[in-house]
Amino acid sequence: MREKDILLTAEHPAAELKHSVRGIARRGLQAIPPKTSISLRVDADVLEWFKAQGAGYQTRINAVLRAFKEASA
Repeated sequence: MREKDILLTAEHPAAELKHSVRGIARRGLQAIPPKTSISLRVDADVLEWFKAQGAGYQTRINAVLRAFKEASA
């Protein structure tokens, strides 16, 4: 396939280098444990702040909760 034959859309944009590196770096490592889906009530302003930071807000919320858990141990 030639590069000009690759169709890029908003749903399937070009992969960024960081995504490729992440996939390569994970090879040979243990599987990431699955996440659990929950319903969580948070203040609207807190959610809007996380969303305003861009895509991946749920991952960032998880990172903040994990940091609090580890700091509390």
